[in-house]
Amino acid sequence: MPRSDDWDIEAPFVSAFTVDEAHIDRLEHMNNAMYLTFMEQAAWHHTEALGIDWQTYVDLDAACVVHRHELDYLMPAYLGDELEVATWIAENDGRLTMWRGFQFRRVADGRTVFRARTQYVTVKLSSGRARRMPQSFVEAYRALSGAPTSS
Repeated sequence: MPRSDDWDIEAPFVSAFTVDEAHIDRLEHMNNAMYLTFMEQAAWHHTEALGIDWQTYVDLDAACVVHRHELDYLMPAYLGDELEVATWIAENDGRLTMWRGFQFRRVADGRTVFRARTQYVTVKLSSGRARRMPQSFVEAYRALSGAPTSS
């Protein structure tokens, strides 16, 4: 079982996923696109745990949308692998953008199979245009102390 100190940061938010047949590609490992799907699901789980749900986005006419992904595929995940997907807020400028970090570990051996960073931009839901981050986003999406940042 992986140790808690095997995460890239202390005390990330962790979701669990199992690689099933629908996630497998012709190379017999998890399809690259599934990493993005698991990242999105983990980010939503974390966002909801921070007290922000879809209705909050609607009420504020604001949402965080992906602007950029940085992905590092370190080793394949296979059918039946149980994955722990950690996520955290790495940076938040308190105005328009934030970065979220991700780390995928295989439960069986604790090895990190994937790392990623995603930059989000705050937009107005009604128009899709960039807008200043609502104060509730600034407060909820605080960067974790000691989180790796961009260089």
